[in-house]
Amino acid sequence: MGREATCEVRSGGKTSRGHARLEEKELLFKGDFRLKIPFAEMKTVEAKGGWLRLTHGGGTAELNLGDQAAPWAEKILKPKGRLEKLGLKDGQRVSILGLDEEKDFQAELSARGLDVSGRLRKDTDVVVVRMSAQADLQRLPALRDRIRKEGCVWVVWPKGRKELREDDVRREAVAIGLVDVKVMSFSDALSGLKLMIPRARR
Repeated sequence: MGREATCEVRSGGKTSRGHARLEEKELLFKGDFRLKIPFAEMKTVEAKGGWLRLTHGGGTAELNLGDQAAPWAEKILKPKGRLEKLGLKDGQRVSILGLDEEKDFQAELSARGLDVSGRLRKDTDVVVVRMSAQADLQRLPALRDRIRKEGCVWVVWPKGRKELREDDVRREAVAIGLVDVKVMSFSDALSGLKLMIPRARR
């Protein structure tokens, strides 16, 4: 999840105290006025004197974040790559299921020193599996049984579809003894939820 803060914000000649949130691709603010600033529209990002100062297509914005100004600027300027968000590291045993059409993802994997397979294997560190309907969730027990105790299953599904939603994945995961620990935007078309075996059961 992104960073959050209750802070003072100045923008467009107005000042308001409210709630700021840093998402994967944009900064949001809700107070006496609202802001939604995509990273792609930010022209300059600077942390100075506890203030995060941004210039963007719609003007300027300044957030009084104190000692969090620099970490927020760092997160905007140097966002994590998809493999880093997924927790994929060199040498890990990874199974990628149902994502053959995600050519960009395949290229990212090929460029890293990962032990990648298109089939489900025993003692896997990370499983990334695409699902598109609630019936697909019946695969979760088999996936759970093939990961290491400290491993994880990333379920990814199409955004904005009624056939399968985040709450559906989470509910089924809890029912079979898994917990969700992270959500991410896997791509423009897919969302992802990370599932793990609870620490008490490892």
